[in-house]
Amino acid sequence: MKLKSIKTICAASIVALATAASAADAITVVNYGGAVGNAQKKAWVDPYKKTTGAEVLAAEYTGDLAKVKAMVETKQVTWDAVEVQSSDVGRGCDDGLFEKIDWNNIGKKSDFIPEAVTPCGVGSFVWSTVLAYNADRVKGTPNGWKDFWNVKQFPGKRGMRKEARSNLEFALMADGVEPKDVYPVLATKVGVERAFKKMDEIRSHVQWWEAGAQPPQFLAAGDVVMSTAYNGRIDVAQRDGNKSLRVSWAQSIFDLDYWVIPKGSKNKTAVEKFIAYASSAAPQAEFAKLIAYGPVNVGAPAKLDAATLTGLPNSQQNRQSAIQQSLQFWTDHGEELEQRFTAWASK
Repeated sequence: MKLKSIKTICAASIVALATAASAADAITVVNYGGAVGNAQKKAWVDPYKKTTGAEVLAAEYTGDLAKVKAMVETKQVTWDAVEVQSSDVGRGCDDGLFEKIDWNNIGKKSDFIPEAVTPCGVGSFVWSTVLAYNADRVKGTPNGWKDFWNVKQFPGKRGMRKEARSNLEFALMADGVEPKDVYPVLATKVGVERAFKKMDEIRSHVQWWEAGAQPPQFLAAGDVVMSTAYNGRIDVAQRDGNKSLRVSWAQSIFDLDYWVIPKGSKNKTAVEKFIAYASSAAPQAEFAKLIAYGPVNVGAPAKLDAATLTGLPNSQQNRQSAIQQSLQFWTDHGEELEQRFTAWASK
């Protein structure tokens, strides 16, 4: 009886230790969910689990870094890799929220597009904010932000995201500023005033959006005839049968999302292995096939057909008149401009 109890206790201890080890080895990967989250699961998470046997737990969040900040400050970090926008990478790195990336564990920097390599973040994919429109509700083909602002030639409501970032750049291009000159102009007081004055012209025609899923919904319903939109959201809507939705790539703004590792993660080495896998050429190509966001690995485009490349933000054709969202500009000026924009939009 005593021997049986000892065996039972030992067996239970072994199970408990195995369970604890499994929990310790599991990594939690956090993204924005939706179509992007689904594509990441199919292209990166599930194949990685199958290939390595590692346990990867996927979670979603809204993009608010308050929870990450709270985890780091209380030293209770339960998230291991978090998808963030470019504007959060530099600021979070400076504030000590993220671990420094050990690029020896990720891969050769030369295998990545230059924009993907930062001290605290690894680029995960390239996306664009574009001019999207409903071809059944506009006469002609809008091409660039002058047409977006031209409510006489293209009457109807416009959709715009309720924030300063991108809108101020679009306003300057609509006012005739060349894409290459946008940030030098916006960095001046005169440039900021010019951008807000141009925004005044269109404010009464705007229906604001705050979530990426809204622009294709607004367009399909006829609430707006044009909208700023994430190109991948329009791609998903087209795949779902909304063939009337179109994209103009002229003067688009491309940007990257990044993987960051919250400071104090107990699984830094394990999560860097996952990031390395997700950043390699084949998984990057698979992701681009599932949603029209561009790869950060320079070897991935060779694995894609011409039709897929045509819909990607960083294809040679689509980048011709595009500009990259300036991480440095929005790190330096974002807070003050967003405050001013919020006050302006509430008038």
